[in-house]
Amino acid sequence: MKRSRINAILREADQFLHQRQFHLPPFAYWTPAQWVQKGEEAQEIADSRLGWDITDFGQEDYERVGLFVFTLRNGTPGSQGKTYAEKILVVGVDQVTPMHFHWSKMEDIINRGGGKLAVQLSNAVDEKPADTEVKVSLDGVERTVKAGTTVHLEPGESITLEPYCYHRFWGVGERVLVGEVSKVNDDHTDNRFYEPVGRFPAIEEDEEPLHLLVNDYERYYRAGRGG
Repeated sequence: MKRSRINAILREADQFLHQRQFHLPPFAYWTPAQWVQKGEEAQEIADSRLGWDITDFGQEDYERVGLFVFTLRNGTPGSQGKTYAEKILVVGVDQVTPMHFHWSKMEDIINRGGGKLAVQLSNAVDEKPADTEVKVSLDGVERTVKAGTTVHLEPGESITLEPYCYHRFWGVGERVLVGEVSKVNDDHTDNRFYEPVGRFPAIEEDEEPLHLLVNDYERYYRAGRGG
């Protein structure tokens, strides 16, 4: 992805968040120059990969296959600290996050407003979608659905997804503000996509970053710490 396109997505998503009365923490707006000057006080942000996360899953067609994420809080896998994570997502109309499951993370996906959120479900057996019925919890109400069923979440509704539950999702009708509350998140080791994708985009630096993505921290933050 070109950095100019990423910057445009950041602006559009930030505007959408403000329209929905959802406000990000102060570090969201630190500039790259400010990041370079940060010391150990910002270590939790970098180590837990809090912040902006834009991906087109390597498909080079963000409007069709892509996702905007801002990670608000997270622990570090295997540590004695936080055991939970929270994200805010912006999902476009018919913008698909590809089919995947998590090896260990349980998560609640919450429609915080906008259109409907479509979530397609299957159990994973030997890392493949199975034909077996899927048991899920919708706002505390257990429901059993056929493999491949698409559940539509209205604003305010949520679904609990356990490990080894394949899911893909997209917006219906209008852009959707989506919350995620989960166990500690690790996008490097805990995601199993059914078809190979690129979780973090290769970036063409055609202009300066507006804000750093989580995968920019090593370049900027370690420089600020003299690493």
